[in-house]
Amino acid sequence: MDNPLTLRRLLTLGPGDTDPWIGVRCGLGVFLPLVLLLGTNRLDLAIFAIFGAFTNIFGRVPAHRDRLRAQSRAGALFLVVMAASWASNQFLIDHHTLAGGWAVVVLTTLVAWMCSLATGFLQLRPAGSLFHIFCFAAIASIPTVPGFGISMATAIGTIVLGICIGQLGQIAPSRRTGWTGSGPRPLTPGVRTAIRIESVGYLLAAGLAGSVALLMSGVLSTGHPYWAMVAAVVPLVGHTTRHRIARGLHRVLGTIAGLAVMAVIIAVNPNPWAIILFLGFAQFGAEMLITRNYFWAQVCVTPLALVGTALMAGMSTQLLYDRMLETLIGSVIGVAVALAGSALRRRMQAGTAGAADA
Repeated sequence: MDNPLTLRRLLTLGPGDTDPWIGVRCGLGVFLPLVLLLGTNRLDLAIFAIFGAFTNIFGRVPAHRDRLRAQSRAGALFLVVMAASWASNQFLIDHHTLAGGWAVVVLTTLVAWMCSLATGFLQLRPAGSLFHIFCFAAIASIPTVPGFGISMATAIGTIVLGICIGQLGQIAPSRRTGWTGSGPRPLTPGVRTAIRIESVGYLLAAGLAGSVALLMSGVLSTGHPYWAMVAAVVPLVGHTTRHRIARGLHRVLGTIAGLAVMAVIIAVNPNPWAIILFLGFAQFGAEMLITRNYFWAQVCVTPLALVGTALMAGMSTQLLYDRMLETLIGSVIGVAVALAGSALRRRMQAGTAGAADA
């Protein structure tokens, strides 16, 4: 049996993606909007462009019709999350206070649960609410956000651009799939129940990780509890318990390696144009590696996330410290929740088998 917890699996790339252009689409989807924002001196809107560009991640679908459906649904969901986060930032969160920190954790936990349900019932891939947790909490945590209209216009423009990039293959006859597609399959009652049960795992993992990270923030001098929430839901995805534990471990080790890359970037202190070019390449690398090796993907994702944050807050070694500790907190809690879920499923299966034998 192939053991995902071995050193070989940590470093070895799996089979290549059937759609290598996904990396190009994702890289362009984040690079082009940021070039426009930098050229117009509106990098204060970068966070809305970056999260709008996440729509491209959900375009890993062969048929163009199915890709259009998937990206449109994903984009609409991200737009709702960004709008809710902007409103929460303005009206519900008292920044620079402990009460404000708890508000972010509680609201993000609800987003983790609801978006897990939404991605499940909308049949989006990747499943789960990892990206939505990151999106909501990052925007909600900004002390000052641009106006609602310009923020949403930036998000919508980036989402529409991503959908258009996803359809560019229609131009080339060799890649054109026509207007055919399998479409989403009807969800059986069993699948619907599984989606609801899995959403509880996201609720528990995100809520526990955010709470622990916030409670320990004073002692550890950290300031991004939502990074723990993001890390905590990573181990909830996997075919087996070992695969889920491996994802949590790869998240931590990949983060450490990625922080080394980020440390070099901070030391070099490149100009904004170089930073934006790096973001495009990092997004390309992350998407090319994410299905082949989660560790190497995290080497790209970690500086990608931190540089994206630095566009708003500036380069700081504090980001490295926060990312490491909060990723560790979240990964430990996520693995614990995954193990508890596996144990519960075994007990339920044993109880069902016992009842059948009686």
